[in-house]
This record gives sequence, structure tokens and C-alpha cells, in this order.
Amino acid sequence: MSSCDDICREIARVAYELYEKSGMIDGRDIENWLEAERVVMARHAELEKTAESSSPKEGCAPKKKAKSRPASKKSEPTGRDKKTKTAKTKKEVVL
Repeated sequence: MSSCDDICREIARVAYELYEKSGMIDGRDIENWLEAERVVMARHAELEKTAESSSPKEGCAPKKKAKSRPASKKSEPTGRDKKTKTAKTKKEVVL
């Protein structure tokens, strides 16, 4: 950002331009200065906004993409959760 001296010089320049455009009417120096302040500060705010949006802020890393998780494996039941399988009995055929 510009120093205070640079901003004050710019405000003075814009205030003088406003004085000239208004027909060099005396007694409007405060109004011209205040209007010049609004113009200059708005200009600097816009420049800062543009600069911030075009470059990453200090200390802020770009967002990382989330890693995709592998498909979950179906776990086999253990212990009490394990379902017991009943064996089918074969009928013996007698001839």
C-alpha cells in the first residue's frame, strides 16, 4: 500500500482538479478535499481488492482435494456376531 505522504499528495492533486473543474470557486476547499478523499480512498480500496483476489493471501495454502477412499471391505463377523451354519444332512438311500 502507498505511504500516507503519497496518499495525501494524491488527494491534494485530485482536490485541485475538482477545484479547477468547478470553475475555481473560492471557499469550497473543504468540500473539494473531502470529495478527493472519497475518490482516492475508493480507488485504493478497489486496487487492494483486485490485488487480494489475484494472489493468495500470506499463510493461506490452496485447498487440497480430498483423497478418495477405497471401497470398504465387508468384514467377516467374529465371535458372538458370527452366524453358525447348519450342516445339511444327507439322507442315505438304501437299495
